[in-house]
This record gives sequence, C-alpha cells and structure tokens, in this order.
Amino acid sequence: MNHELTALPLARASSDPLANGGWWRDAVIYQVYVRSFADSDGDGVGDLRGVRERLPHLARLGVDAVWLTPFYVSPQADGGYDVADYRAVDPLFGDLADADDLVRAAHALGLRVIVDVVPNHTSERHPWFREALAGVPGARERYLFRPGRGVDGSLPPNDWESVFGGPAWTRVADGDWYLHLFAPEQPDLDWEHPEVAEEFASVLRFWLDLGVDGFRVDVAHGMVKAPGLPDIGRGAQATLIGTEPLPFFDQDGVHAIHRSWRRLLDSYGDGRIGVAEAWAPTSERLALYVRPDELHQAFNFRFLNCPWDPAAMRTVIDESLAATSAVGAPTTWVLSNHDVVRHVTRYGGGAQGLARARAAALLMLALPGSAYVYQGEELGLPEVTDLPAEARRDPAFRRRPAAGGDTAGDGRGAGPAGDGAQGQEGLRDGCRVPLPWSGHEAPYGFGPGRSWLPQPDGWGGLSVAAQTGDPHSTLELYRAALELRRALPGLGAVEAGQGGPVEEWPGTGAGPAVLARGMRWRPAPEGVLLFTRPGFSCTLNTRPSAVDMPSPGRPVLSSAPVQTDGRTVRLPPDSCTWWAS
Repeated sequence: MNHELTALPLARASSDPLANGGWWRDAVIYQVYVRSFADSDGDGVGDLRGVRERLPHLARLGVDAVWLTPFYVSPQADGGYDVADYRAVDPLFGDLADADDLVRAAHALGLRVIVDVVPNHTSERHPWFREALAGVPGARERYLFRPGRGVDGSLPPNDWESVFGGPAWTRVADGDWYLHLFAPEQPDLDWEHPEVAEEFASVLRFWLDLGVDGFRVDVAHGMVKAPGLPDIGRGAQATLIGTEPLPFFDQDGVHAIHRSWRRLLDSYGDGRIGVAEAWAPTSERLALYVRPDELHQAFNFRFLNCPWDPAAMRTVIDESLAATSAVGAPTTWVLSNHDVVRHVTRYGGGAQGLARARAAALLMLALPGSAYVYQGEELGLPEVTDLPAEARRDPAFRRRPAAGGDTAGDGRGAGPAGDGAQGQEGLRDGCRVPLPWSGHEAPYGFGPGRSWLPQPDGWGGLSVAAQTGDPHSTLELYRAALELRRALPGLGAVEAGQGGPVEEWPGTGAGPAVLARGMRWRPAPEGVLLFTRPGFSCTLNTRPSAVDMPSPGRPVLSSAPVQTDGRTVRLPPDSCTWWAS
C-alpha cells in the first residue's frame, strides 16, 4: 500500500482546538525559522508577514502550534539569538503590528503561537551591556565580568570554552574579562542579580499580554553557573555537553528560575506553556525541568541523536518515557531543528536517508507525548552541504574550521557533539536554507526576490506545490499521519497518550523493561520494533531488506508500500507502518 489515508472517521479531539486544557501533552508543534520560512517584501529574508501569509499551510498540515525563532531587535550576530531589545520586532522582520497580526491569524486557524525567549545572554548592543562597557556604576554586575589570571591579568579567569569554539572569555579595554558561552557578541547574564530576574519577568508578561501561548526557553540549562566558576580541566568541552556534569550547564539553581516562570505562566490561567531547550547528562536530570511546578516540556535531544539502530531506539524511548512519567510530564520527540544537520542527511542521505527519515517521522508521531516538526522536514528536505564559504552566516564557521571540510555530518549545533561535532563547526547554515514553496527555479516562491542563503538547483520537485496531491510525497505522508493521529483512538488523545493508569511489562530482549502509558512492546523479528497502543500497532523495520512477519492488524498508513494477505505482511526495508486493530 502507499501512504494513503484509509476510510476512517476523522475529527479533532475538540471542536475548539484552543480550548483543551492540557493541549501541550500530545501537541504537534511546528518550528518556524523565521529568516527562512517566507519572505513578504523581497529583501531575501523571511519575515513575520511572510509567516502569517503561509499559516494556511500549517493548518492544512495539521499541527497544533507554531514555534517562532527570535524576531526581536538584534544585530544578527547569531541569527537573532543575540537580542538587543526583547520588547521590539527587528525591522528586518516587521514590527509589533505584524507580530500582533500573526498571533491573531494563527488563533483564528486554531494554531497556538510559541515564541523564543533568550535569557542566558543578551547582545553586546543591549543597553545594559553598553552601560557596562561605559563604566556606569553597578552595570557590570548584571553580567559575569571577572579579573583575569596571571601577574598582569592577561589570562582568562578560567578554562571554559565557547560552544562556538575558542575561549568563553573576552577582555575589555580596562582589563576585565566577560563570559560568553556562545559568541563574543553574546555576553552571559548573571542571574544572581535581582534586576535580571525582574527584567525577564517583565519581558514574559509583555508577550503574554500580546497573546502568545508560551515560550521556548533558549539554553534553559545555562543561566546559573557553579559558585566560583571552577576550571573544568579538559578541552573540547562542547563534546561533553549533555554527557557529563559541567560547571556552566545544568546547575541545580536553574530550577528556581523555572519555578518562578511557571507561576507567572499559570497566573494567566489559559494554557500558556514553557518549553526548555535543555541539555542534561541523563533522562532523569532532564525530567527535573518538567516537574509539576516547573516547565511544561523539555526537548528530548537523546531521541534526535539516536542512531538508526533498533536496540538504541528502544532504549532511548524506554528511558525517556520512564523519566518523564516519573514526574507526570509528557515526553517530547524531535528529529531536526535549526541547529542540527537535517535527519534525511544524518540517516545516510539520498534514497536511503529519505526512506529512513519518513519512517522515523511515523515512529515519532506514533509515540506517546508531544512531537516537534522542523520546517521543511515535511518536504523531506536534505541538508545543503555545498554552501560557499562566503554565503555562510553561522558564527561558529568563522571561529573554528569545519571538521573534515564543508561536509555535513551527524552534527548538532549548540549542544554535545559526540561523533557529530561538525554540527558545531559552522554547518548549521545547511539546515537553514530557505524553503521551496513553488516553481522550478530559485527562490522557489520563498519571496519576490532572492534568498539570504542560496537554494540548490532541483529543489522545485521538493516544493510544497509539487508535493501537494502526490500520494507518494513526503508532504502528503505527514498530512495523512497528522490527520490519523487525531482520528485513531490510540493516538493523539491525551487520555491515550499520557493519561490513565501506568502499565509496566517485561522487556522482550530489545531493551530494559518499560514504563509508559497506553503503550506495550511486542515480540518482533530481528531488526524490527513493534509496539501497541489502544487499538493501534506500529512496526519499524530498520533492516536494509524486507522482513516477513504475522500481520499486526489492518494497515492504515505506511512510509513505503506494504504487502499483506491479512495474515502475514512483508515490511519494506527502512520503513514504518501503522496498523489499526
């Protein structure tokens, strides 16, 4: 069978998609990288009006919410994650009226809007930092300024390294040093200073009053540093993030900040949420960010970085569900974002990479919890690996040479590197190339002019227009999956995904015992994962060859054609299939 919807009664869980109290627990949230989504004015850069005009695509896709990357006033040293004014829209993206129009238009389509907040650091052009450099009394106390080491203070205060490469300290004219865990243009704030907490509470209220439905908290694990800022004693520190304890990330003190933000969000009383971008050494540490009095979700980067291996996948799924279930929170699943090599390329590229990416998408959307979709993954976009050096904008590209040249690897941007350090080596631009919407030549309907990063030849066949109506396309696969996710009683609904009694059962040899809600692993052939949820089964064949097995039910959606006589089934290689029982 092809990935065509079978005749099932389809309906949303609620006639008013903005009315469900715990909407985030099983939501599908679509990440818009604003610079690269849609350009309304022809300057080559995506903007808020462009996003608003393309919202019908997201409504038709079937997602529940839109997450917007920063659109605030910024020098754009790091794609807007260096904020100079948290309460204003950068003219590059529009103005406050455009933001207001976007939120209202999204709500009218049944879509919620989540915006980025960047609390770990500001831009070097933020008024506070300018005051600090100008010697305004007390201004430096809002940041982490320290005297240098050595006889003349010419050495950095400690051995910390920037995630983007090089020292995490920069010296100013009078000899002091300031900390920047990312680019020098992004000085870290000192959250021990009361004005910092007061300012960000005010910023959150500003956007909540405008009508946004929540915040994705950038570097949610980074605002508090260990007392005394101790040395680490090792180099290549970016490779340790998320794998080992570090004095600048995942300190216990961040949780007091998130608890205060949860109280603020709850005071609005209508389902406003906080989402943590947090790296932690274990699933249990990550779960601390989503305890009942903290944030609502945290990104599950272990799932994103899991190799195409059934045992590893099952282990990550088991441990993720167990950790979040222990604190009563939903698990999140994500395959790509604006900081990592697109998963079509990570899974091998070409036909194999696309087949695995399609299968992984169905696996992700079948699991209990909430899923994140990065713009363009519904089109099956690969990483652009041949961008010329002069076109690159990622600050890491200038600070550290790309490992192995300009070849995309299994990288992950601002996080741990492991075997994929290339994601931190200036290769984030490859996943940020503007989307193809229509036409056969660049800019493929992205806007009336050029695009800020060059788009590859041949992307016309991957455009939204080209894939719409094609039952074999990746876009229609995503549309069908999201429609079925709402319709099948064992998926989508909160009570099926995270509510009800906890079930525990022994493992079947593919991993440890599982704790989850409404989900059971079942025995399956080698290389195949099989789990059930109420009235539903999911099979994932990770092998490069077809596998025969007893039929789990009636096939309703598959990432590749499935052959079945009703009793047995032949699963295609690198494929995922959904079954109704």
